[in-house]
Amino acid sequence: MRIATWNVNSIRQRLEHLTRWLDEAQPDVVCLQELKCMEEAFPKSEIEALGYNVAVSGQKAFNGVALLSKMPIEDLRIGLPGNDGDEQARYIEAVMSHPEGVVRVASIYLPNGNPLGTEKFPYKLAWMDRLTSHAKDLLALEEPLVLAGDYNVIPTPLDARHPEKWTNDALFQPESRARFETLKALGLTDSVRQCLPDEPVYTFWDYQAGARQRNDGIRIDHLLLSPEATSKLAGVRIDQHVRDWEKPSDHVPVLIDLTL
Repeated sequence: MRIATWNVNSIRQRLEHLTRWLDEAQPDVVCLQELKCMEEAFPKSEIEALGYNVAVSGQKAFNGVALLSKMPIEDLRIGLPGNDGDEQARYIEAVMSHPEGVVRVASIYLPNGNPLGTEKFPYKLAWMDRLTSHAKDLLALEEPLVLAGDYNVIPTPLDARHPEKWTNDALFQPESRARFETLKALGLTDSVRQCLPDEPVYTFWDYQAGARQRNDGIRIDHLLLSPEATSKLAGVRIDQHVRDWEKPSDHVPVLIDLTL
């Protein structure tokens, strides 16, 4: 089973990119982030025509997450538990049924947290605490679990071409990185680092100042796996070439293969 995550940075602007990439990569399950549209504006019919079932949690002009699956989407959950008043569309989760078993997959768009010194950074940290609490409950199910998405966290200096540039950014603050480590310490595995432990690979390049041309990137898109999923991990891939397409997203797809 091939599972991917991609922050498309506006589904309506990147639909051609998405359909091109789906045809090229042939993922079984895709976690999308930053849709920037409501559910009714999501191009559902175009994606269903490619053989995918679709589940969407949308928000006008901001945020938004979706799951695409060639398999039935079951046990759907929209929204991260822990704050019933939180209306930001940042979390969607479901079970994908496969002839060889099931996998629970979540698409996550973790808050950015910038600028520091505003309410956005405490919101990010509180959201991460909620995610950790929910992940603990999911891990208790002892099933293959993939928590995938744009975490807006640079875990280590290896995950930035120039880490010194990010010392005043919410993505690289000690509090953000510590909570990411706390999440992993529940028993989750960073799939990219499991397969590429020492390689300086990136998933995001800013649009400004020729960042892509200079490979001035960061790794903030992650697929974290439960022990049951980690034991089935067969490989990982980052489709960096997609960043070089015309008018691309600033993120690229990250894919894992699980041998069920």
